Amino acid sequence: MAKGIIYCMTTIVPGLVKIGKTGINNFEQRMYHLERNGYVNVVGLKRRFAIAVEDYDEKEALLHDIFSKSNIENTELFAIDIDLVVQLLSSFEGNQVYPETITKEEVFDTATDERTNANAVNKYPIPNGTYYLNEKAKGFGIVKATMDINEKSFIVKKGSRCLPCEQDWMPEARKNAIIKDGFLNEDIECRSPSTAGWVVLGHANNGWKIWKNNNGEPIDIYRKK
Repeated sequence: MAKGIIYCMTTIVPGLVKIGKTGINNFEQRMYHLERNGYVNVVGLKRRFAIAVEDYDEKEALLHDIFSKSNIENTELFAIDIDLVVQLLSSFEGNQVYPETITKEEVFDTATDERTNANAVNKYPIPNGTYYLNEKAKGFGIVKATMDINEKSFIVKKGSRCLPCEQDWMPEARKNAIIKDGFLNEDIECRSPSTAGWVVLGHANNGWKIWKNNNGEPIDIYRKK
């Protein structure tokens, strides 16, 4: 049984994912090349999850077959939910290669939470408008942030106070956020209220509880209507 690494990567195009494979000793070199040179004219590739498994050729082929209807012809690119891919890959038997600082169980739980939040937003739309986070953080005082919701886009606004992140792993939105001196320097779009909370708080959270409307009510009220 041939052992190798199956990986998935996000791209500069939202919702466009690369699913590929590489040899056990070639992972860092392959990531370096893709993250700097792109793939079939698509740039901005960033590693999201990788796992070393037995029969990696067959398992990669199976994933490509499962997502065949979302495949960009003659490429390893798929128009699919990255968290769904992470859920599947992290459920495989094997040794997690990336990320290195959290377990497969934590990766799976985080991906599941992201998809649950996204599905909840589709099922229980939050009214467009501006929402607020006002939390007391030990050692930092009051943390204030603003989020605009527009057609299911969750945009943490420039000027929001952001706490340091003590974890090596974090959602792409937090990775991409430009934070200087504890403040967000430009708007950052997120896929769920909990991801928006990650950008501000630097750790996992329940975005439905921490973001509130003008009346001070958590946005969770919209899931109960």
